[in-house]
Amino acid sequence: MRMLGLAAVAVCIGASAPAVAQAIGHMTPAEPLTEARIATLPATERGPWLAYLRRSRAQMQADQAALAAERAGLAAAAIPAPPPEGSTRTMPLDRQASWYAGEEARRIADNIVSFQTPAGGWGKNQDRSGPPRARRQHYVIVEHLPPMAKGDIQARDAKWVYVGTIDNGATTTEMRFLARAQQAWPGAQGEAYRQAFLRGVRYLLAAQYPNGGWPQIYPVEGGYHDAITFNDDAMADVIGLLLDVSRRQGDYGFVPAEVAAQAKTAVDCAVDVILATQVVVGGKRTGWGQQHDMLTLAPAGARNFEPTSLSSNESAGLLALLMRLPERSPRVDAAIEAGIAWLRSVAIRDMAWTSTTPAEGRRLVARPGAGPIWARFYDIATMRPIFGDRDRSIQTDVNAVSLERRNGYSWFGAGPGRVIQAYDAGRAAR
Repeated sequence: MRMLGLAAVAVCIGASAPAVAQAIGHMTPAEPLTEARIATLPATERGPWLAYLRRSRAQMQADQAALAAERAGLAAAAIPAPPPEGSTRTMPLDRQASWYAGEEARRIADNIVSFQTPAGGWGKNQDRSGPPRARRQHYVIVEHLPPMAKGDIQARDAKWVYVGTIDNGATTTEMRFLARAQQAWPGAQGEAYRQAFLRGVRYLLAAQYPNGGWPQIYPVEGGYHDAITFNDDAMADVIGLLLDVSRRQGDYGFVPAEVAAQAKTAVDCAVDVILATQVVVGGKRTGWGQQHDMLTLAPAGARNFEPTSLSSNESAGLLALLMRLPERSPRVDAAIEAGIAWLRSVAIRDMAWTSTTPAEGRRLVARPGAGPIWARFYDIATMRPIFGDRDRSIQTDVNAVSLERRNGYSWFGAGPGRVIQAYDAGRAAR
């Protein structure tokens, strides 16, 4: 089985669950980006990666030093609480243009600007409708994460994580909101929004790996966060935003031509790495993993219950992005056709993912006529659905997964059907 074609990336700036439950192994954690791993690359490829790692570490030191300087000499009790937990829903992007000129939108935009990290990114899962950041307040909510969440972090410093991330729509949503806000405030009153947006663009460009991918967190922090992150459309969101930046239209018309050109280069590099990471099995292109190793480009695991696999959701998101490209090469078209064919081949019919009793939780049950749905993860060798648990076991039957994980994760969904419908509609319109 040939997994990947690594030479393609240049350095640039109706399966169903089996009848018998079976644990087929344990997931292997993803490897971080380190000098030792970079040393395994051909000598001609090491320089850009070593430079990237040095820049990342220097930026993290600068970020930490900025917060430490604000807090110098203060007792812990005098440090303001971190920002409250929230979501991207506190930054609506679908309102009428006039709404962004109002006080509510201005309060959100001011909050966004104030919580921008020194590097230029933003943390995740924060309420942007509250007051601006107070001096000495942390940029993110990590100091008060619940124990279970901290156990999933796998970072070098559990008290300094997600300080700049593209996970859960972070950074890209803040930037899109600022772009809308500055359009509503074209004069001096909107200048702070424009400058914060451009800092965000520079942050995204700095975070991009030499081969075109993006880690989940920048500066890189170790663990699976260092992998090229397709999970939850993180990288697709970045590429989509930079594609809009490169066009300099609408909300993005203020972007300088030089910055737009840099964004276009970043998009081209990112498309190259997407094409190179499409997994080839038995000579056929299939889909993508949730994340891929930044150096080998092989699919990689993440949290204990997210094993190395092909992911239907992430594959669908990448296909939707490739279909959106204004100019598609024959390589892109071939990748789209193969990815759509793979999604069709692993669709699950006559089964439903549904809640049962409180004691049994969510289960996969037979239901004639139901579907299609897709499992979140597929084994690369067999193309059968697989499921992880907190003990890192990999199961072939979702009903064998612990109740907590069965209820607490999206093991199945119908989302990939939408990209298939869009693909079919596009072909019919030609």
